[in-house]
Amino acid sequence: MHTPDSNITPVDLDNKAALSLAIKQQAYSEGFNKVGIVKAEPLNDEGRRLEEWLARGYEASMKWMLREPAKRANPLEFFPEARSIIVVAANYYTPHEHEDSSATGKISRYAWGDDYHDVIGEKLRSLLSWIESIGPGVKGKVCVDIQPVMDKAWAVRAGLGWLGKHTNLITPEFGSWVFIGELLLNIELEFDSERIDDHCGTCTLCIDACPTDAITEPYVLDSNKCLSYATIELRSDSLPVEIESKLSGWLYGCDICQDVCPWNRFQQVSDEHRFDPRPGNVNSDLAGILELEPSDYARRYRGSAMKRAKLTGLQRNANALRAHGAPETLGSGNP
Repeated sequence: MHTPDSNITPVDLDNKAALSLAIKQQAYSEGFNKVGIVKAEPLNDEGRRLEEWLARGYEASMKWMLREPAKRANPLEFFPEARSIIVVAANYYTPHEHEDSSATGKISRYAWGDDYHDVIGEKLRSLLSWIESIGPGVKGKVCVDIQPVMDKAWAVRAGLGWLGKHTNLITPEFGSWVFIGELLLNIELEFDSERIDDHCGTCTLCIDACPTDAITEPYVLDSNKCLSYATIELRSDSLPVEIESKLSGWLYGCDICQDVCPWNRFQQVSDEHRFDPRPGNVNSDLAGILELEPSDYARRYRGSAMKRAKLTGLQRNANALRAHGAPETLGSGNP
């Protein structure tokens, strides 16, 4: 990681091409696997699709998405000084597999290691610090999922990959096992114009494999039916009946649509060890989850994305899995 006293190669700040190249090289040195730079401008088409999605009620109980959808589609409303957006992707794949057992629940791969908000945020803040050190007056905003920024749309614009029919970003090199982040800057850089074509073709494996038909049509997902939404975001004492009966062994999140994706056969092992699984984070013992006290829960999931579900949510999910017996094999392990 960059530190302010690192040796810095002089960069001609008036040479946008040289500065952009230097920033990309530094981003790679921070541990990102893909980098693109695009102009900070409104996402008109993407914004319209977001509004159509919200009009269908597909955000479910995530009502914060209804607040200022136009702001999500326009980075200038979030950061008026923005001129350029650096979009990054980090591979998080690790070579481990779920087990199918009625005594345990499966955890979505993205939550196996340390919280990606922390890991990606740290890398982006380090990159911003480096840019500020070579360019006086540079200002920026770090975005990792929780800011009102359309991460996947920017990744597509920046040429990092294409939006799959399951609505996840797919990259040719790492499949969909990537985290996305952005750095909004108040300086104009050289922009990447080449995008990656949609390579999903006629494949519908992700749509066919979803046990709850949450992918209502290619590139459209109804959160109300999604196992990931239900087991992570839904705040209720019990899961909907149509969800509870089709959990397929998932305690937290769901990777079914990604596990069956042919592009995820090209995965590569991440060299970021903070994405390696924590103990009990590939499969979690259901009895152990149900015995957790708040203090144990806080200690165990400190710095983990799994804290998003809260103790009540994890225990609700564990009870649902125990009530419905052994999981189906659909979506377990790797394709």
